[in-house]
Amino acid sequence: MSFTVTNRQGRHLSVSKYGPEHAPVIVLSNSLGTDQQMWQAQVEVLAQNYQVITYDTRGHGQSEVIAASSLKNLAEDVIDILDQLQLKHVHFCGISMGGITALYLGIHHAERFLSITVANSGAKIWTTEGWNSRADDVSANGLTDIVASTHTRWFSDHFDYQNSAVAQRTIQSLATTSAAGYAESCRALAHADLREELQQISIPTLIIAGQNDPVTTIADAQLMQQKIPLSELVVLDASHLSNIEQADKFTQALSQFIASIQ
Repeated sequence: MSFTVTNRQGRHLSVSKYGPEHAPVIVLSNSLGTDQQMWQAQVEVLAQNYQVITYDTRGHGQSEVIAASSLKNLAEDVIDILDQLQLKHVHFCGISMGGITALYLGIHHAERFLSITVANSGAKIWTTEGWNSRADDVSANGLTDIVASTHTRWFSDHFDYQNSAVAQRTIQSLATTSAAGYAESCRALAHADLREELQQISIPTLIIAGQNDPVTTIADAQLMQQKIPLSELVVLDASHLSNIEQADKFTQALSQFIASIQ
């Protein structure tokens, strides 16, 4: 079931719900330049035993572009979705941009979450200058150049992304992402740095890293594991979108982690 949620800024977010109505809830948050369909493989498995909520991050998919966005705004959108659906306590899993959103939620809204899973992400992703430069470039020139090379960052050389329906659908979602929405997210990430706050996370945390990820590295994952008290690290043989490249192993790791908490 798909529907629209209005956030505290009065803007619309596209949300979908799957699985048994009264089962434990898992919320899945997409990466930069993708949409909620990137979670297709996980939804098919998890919705057998959980209520699964997916959504398009602001400026992505069918959700509205919102100017002057910050990491705080990205996290507040999640809280607004939970409030509208009257969900008090959920598990949250985010990848890349969704992963640093998970960290912010674990620091500032821990009372709403049973656990967080931080996949292919970091407490500080890339550099402020790099993100701002990319935002300016995308605003001026669109996403064509980024789309052309994205498979080299998202997937390993040995992954046959051309014959993966989900991988192809995800690359297409980047091609159709709003350039303005992408740029706003870049600017939000430019100022997102949670390295000094990680020790404040007190809820169970799963960190998933890709062995071949050039964007958010194993070192980024290890830093989080060292600083977050109740955390564990799983490394998959994948690049940046490990939930697609190693879908079965990703889903298994997430499922086992959540089952260990209940």
